[in-house]
This record gives sequence, C-alpha cells and structure tokens, in this order.
Amino acid sequence: MTALAGTGERGAAPATVEAVRRGRARRSARRRVVVAVLAGVVVVGFCVTLVLGQTTYPPAEVLRVLLGQDVPGASFTVGTLRLPRAVLAVAAGLCFGLAGVTFQTMLRNPLASPDVIGISSGASAAAAFAIVVLRLGPTAVSVVAIGAGLAVALLVYALSSRGGVAGTRLILVGIGVAAMLDSLTAYVLSQAAEWDLQVAMRWLTGSLNGARWEQVVPVLVALAVLGPLLLAQSRDLAATRLGDDTASALGVRVERNRLLLIVAAVGLICFATAAAGPVAFVAFLAGPIAARLVGPGASLLVPAALVGAVLVLLGDFAGQFLLGARYPVGVVTGVLGAPYLVYLIVRTNRAGGSL
Repeated sequence: MTALAGTGERGAAPATVEAVRRGRARRSARRRVVVAVLAGVVVVGFCVTLVLGQTTYPPAEVLRVLLGQDVPGASFTVGTLRLPRAVLAVAAGLCFGLAGVTFQTMLRNPLASPDVIGISSGASAAAAFAIVVLRLGPTAVSVVAIGAGLAVALLVYALSSRGGVAGTRLILVGIGVAAMLDSLTAYVLSQAAEWDLQVAMRWLTGSLNGARWEQVVPVLVALAVLGPLLLAQSRDLAATRLGDDTASALGVRVERNRLLLIVAAVGLICFATAAAGPVAFVAFLAGPIAARLVGPGASLLVPAALVGAVLVLLGDFAGQFLLGARYPVGVVTGVLGAPYLVYLIVRTNRAGGSL
C-alpha cells in the first residue's frame, strides 16, 4: 500500500507542475496581449491628437512635420502646439501610472496613491505659494514644486516609520498632512490677486494647456532615469506583497528597497506634477485598472504606466473637443476618479476591513 501511495504521489507531482506551468504561461500571454493593446491605444491616441483638433491635418502633412519639413500652417499648429502637449501627456501619464502602482503594491493598499497620501498636495501648496506670494516664473515654480513634493514624501515617511513603515499608518499620516497642505493652499489662494489666482488655479487643476518643450524635457529625463530603476526593482516590489517578514526571508532588504522605491516614485510624481500640475486620480486609477486587465500574479508596472498614459492622453483630448466646452485634463480625470474612490471606501467598510 505504501509503495502504491508513493507511486500515486510521484505520478501526481508532474501533473501539478505542468498545471502550474500552464497557468504561468496563460498569465504571461495575457499580460503580453494587454501590454501590446495598451501600447497600441497610446500610439493611436497620440496620432489622433496630432491630426484632429479645431483644424484637421492629413496624416501625410503631420508626418512631414514630424520629419522636420516646413508645412505652412501645420508646422506651427502640430509642431509647436500639439506635439509638445501630446508628448507631455504620454510622459506624465507614464510617470503617474508607474509611481501610483509602486505605492499601492509596496503598501498593499489601493488607497496608497500620491493623490491620497499628500505628495501631490505638497507640490500644489508649494506651487501656489510660489505663484501668489513669491511671484516666481514657470521654471522656478516647477523647481519649488519638485522640492516640496520630495520634502513632504520624506516627512510622511519619517512620521510613519516608527517600528517599521506600516501601510495603514503611512496612509493615515499622509491623509492628515494632505489636509493641512490643502488648507494652506486654500488660504494662499484666498489672498491672491485676480491674475495670480487664474494662473494658480490653472496649475492646480492639472492642465496641459500651453505645454512647451522646456516643460517636457525634464519629465522625459526623469522617466528615462527613474523608470528603469523602478522596473529593475519589480521582483523585490512583488515580494513585498507577501509582507515584510516573508520578503526578508526571500532575501529582500526591505527597508533599503522601500526607501529606494519611494524616492524613485516620488521623483516621477514630482517631475510630472511640476510640468502638468496634479492631474487628479491618474496615479490612483492606473494600478487598479491594470490589475483588472492583466489579472492576478503578473507585474503591474508596465501595464499601469501605459494605463496612466491612456488616461492623460485621452482625458486631455476629451476635455478639449468632446464635452461641449474646454476643460483641463485634471477635471476630466477627477470626474472619473472621485466615484471610484468613494466606491472603494464603501466596499472596504462593507467588508469590515480598514484602510
């Protein structure tokens, strides 16, 4: 009987291994398909924003502009106005998506996005102060916003790091810091002159209006430097889903990696926010949407980055041409993200869980 049982166990093991392999292959294939489709949507959306608008240009003329040829009318409209705006939309969306899903995965909580835990609020408060009180120019405002976002992230990390960083503690500290910073922003705006108020509100809403190459290049550089850094940490990031103790047992240096991930993700958020403003809820929505598309067990970094690019690119196009009036991209994404935030909180409460 023992020999028969052993034979049965040995016979079952290869079948189990094969089933696991098939499951991994299916998940890997699904992820590749999702990434390819999302990348295709980004490319198509990018092309559409260059071709369509108040004036529509044939794709051949747009291509000539992209190749550096002088095309009357199209060279200015496409090359100077539309192209920087579209590139900024894609770059900022990639940054927001990457950073958002990094926080959500690392802290094992869908509420742990930069929109919720105070980083965007820090950059916004600093930008409002720089515009209204210090009367700085666009470049200086961006520098101040980047520095403030990094400082707020480090402050939240320090306040929540006693005995190790817990996801719930960091989220609650971040929400409290965000509330204080939002109050500061409201006070600064209440003291602003009419012209300064218009400039500040356009920045705080999240807008790609008037995008220039000087704004786009720093975001591209940050994405080129910090994006690969996050992707290189994808295995360690995935291990943190299992908890700090399990990740440590698997050889992950949890605290060092967490600090590295936070700095890289915050850097992406700050550079994107400095260029496009705090585009609401893109970092919050990109991860959950990517998770539903890809399914369990797969890395979400690349899919979430592409979802972020789709949200910003198509949200900006919709705000310009599809809603009957012109709205900044932050208004469109805010309309999409706010109901999901309410739904997530209600679902968590009904399940009897906490943040």
